[in-house]
Amino acid sequence: MNHFVPIPSTVPMTNKLLSDDQGHRLGKGVKSVATALISGSVKKGRGQLAGLLRREQLYPVFQPIASLEEGAIFSHEALIRGPANTSLHAPDALLQAAAQENLNHEFENHCVSAALDLWGCLNRPGRLFVNISADALLALIRQCGCDSLLSLVGVMGVSPRMLVLEITEYERVADMDQLAIVVQRVRAAGVALALDDFGDGRSSLRLWSQIKPEYVKIDKYFTKAISRHADKLKTIQALQQIAAIFDTALIAEGIETEDDLRVLRDLGIRYGQGFFLGRPARLPHEQIDAAAMTVIRDRTVAVFPELRRAPSAGSLSRFTMIQAPTCDLSTTNDQLARLLFNHPKLHAIAVVDGARPVAIINRAAFLNEYSKLYYREIWGNKSCMLHANLEPRLIERNHNIDDLVGILTSDDQRYLADGFIVTENGRYQGLGTGEHLVRSVTETRIEAARHANPLTFLPGNIPITQHIERLLASGVAFFACYADLNNFKPFNDQYGYWRGDEMIRLLARLTQAHCDPRRDFVGHVGGDDFILLYQSEDWQSQCQQIIDEFAQQAVALFDAPARAAGGIQAEDRFGVVRFFPLTTLSIGAVSINPHQFVNAEQVASVAALAKHHAKTEGKGLVVRNGTDR
Repeated sequence: MNHFVPIPSTVPMTNKLLSDDQGHRLGKGVKSVATALISGSVKKGRGQLAGLLRREQLYPVFQPIASLEEGAIFSHEALIRGPANTSLHAPDALLQAAAQENLNHEFENHCVSAALDLWGCLNRPGRLFVNISADALLALIRQCGCDSLLSLVGVMGVSPRMLVLEITEYERVADMDQLAIVVQRVRAAGVALALDDFGDGRSSLRLWSQIKPEYVKIDKYFTKAISRHADKLKTIQALQQIAAIFDTALIAEGIETEDDLRVLRDLGIRYGQGFFLGRPARLPHEQIDAAAMTVIRDRTVAVFPELRRAPSAGSLSRFTMIQAPTCDLSTTNDQLARLLFNHPKLHAIAVVDGARPVAIINRAAFLNEYSKLYYREIWGNKSCMLHANLEPRLIERNHNIDDLVGILTSDDQRYLADGFIVTENGRYQGLGTGEHLVRSVTETRIEAARHANPLTFLPGNIPITQHIERLLASGVAFFACYADLNNFKPFNDQYGYWRGDEMIRLLARLTQAHCDPRRDFVGHVGGDDFILLYQSEDWQSQCQQIIDEFAQQAVALFDAPARAAGGIQAEDRFGVVRFFPLTTLSIGAVSINPHQFVNAEQVASVAALAKHHAKTEGKGLVVRNGTDR
């Protein structure tokens, strides 16, 4: 446990930096750097912060940065504090005061000096992260020179190879190209770079690309409650891909709960920082807090949050449109007829004004008129706009498929005959048919259902497979349970899809109610088939409760005569009318030893086989060993 203790120096920092025993090792250049770090406008300032700087009343505290794989402390970040129980104790208040008193650079220089000074005195192993803004770093290098600054770091007892300059961006970087040059010189001396609070709204992907820091800290907005927010998890996974390109280690800031730590660990984030791992203290931590170490050592696999809605189904960028010729406002009926005769498979022709589509002409309707007696003699040289639909259906190529469902269900069904015009930024691209539209919507909806079931919004086949593979890779034992309804088809046939959907949603609610969301995964394969992946020790009793509660609640979905009779008369799969008991639930469970399985498909197969035995034997729950194939 860490205790707050006085800083191990009773002399003012200015005197310590320039004490006699060090003075022999300091050249004039280095001495000027030490003076620049803590002087300047501070001597003249009359504000509260200037007074604190003159009296050396600011002090550093240290917060651990730990490996999320092993729990070992990797480094510490130095954070500044003002006098306790004052308005300038918190760092935000200090930054605000620095801006108000126009002491931004002097304040930052002092913080760096205080952190290095104390870290050198403590002589602790490990790296030290020190915050400095890009502009302050550039100003300091211009004023003092890179070599002199690094020499001072060594004199203070800190190895440059153990120092990480954490670039903060509370203001935009004014000269990014110059910063890249300075960073190259600093890095050549062994000092590493980090970007702070990436993703907070001020951070720059260009800065990441240009200076290529060894470390990037993910802003706490994305890590807080990540165990409950799938969108945050997806964002961090995207950052991991960028980090891999630049060979950057990610550090998750703001870890405050057991669940968030477990998710970040299982995501493969290398390092973490936050109150749950260790709070800032006057002395560096020897180890992370016990509760955090317990989580890291516990190999239970986190259940990643999933989007509780069907994901976007995509756009018409994948749509196979017809590359069709067009006509314009001056095209005659005879010219249009020749165009259609030359393209016998075209269902319609778009009329454009320049590149902008203004109408569509249906092939069948036009040729029906064109074939009438004396039509060509009277109307052949007239404008084809006589037969045009002036309100064609226009669809942008990047239009979301989900939005197009409204077209399929609208009262205006002319798209079935005329088709529609495909545009890009309002410019004509080609044609599509009603059949193409229906097929695209159907295919993309099916693909979306593989990620999230549209009825229950539970994870579909792809997340199920991914979670099984994570469980297998972890080496932990778990139970795969396959749940399926008995006599569901006759119920659905008898009462219709609406009541059938209600029964499936009932099962979804019960499975989620009897699973620990931190340990157990619930997936909806499709129809009335569900997969439950348990790591909880009480999994068997939870499965039995699902079975019992479903039997009690599903009865209400039958009408009174069926409840009284204990079932319904309905046709079986062979068309024979017979009696079917009330719908119940069967669960086949398999104990999975990861070393016996290679992939998720094998696990799903043995779980499905256990489910088959449960339904065949007429038992609610059947438990099999993973070796039973």
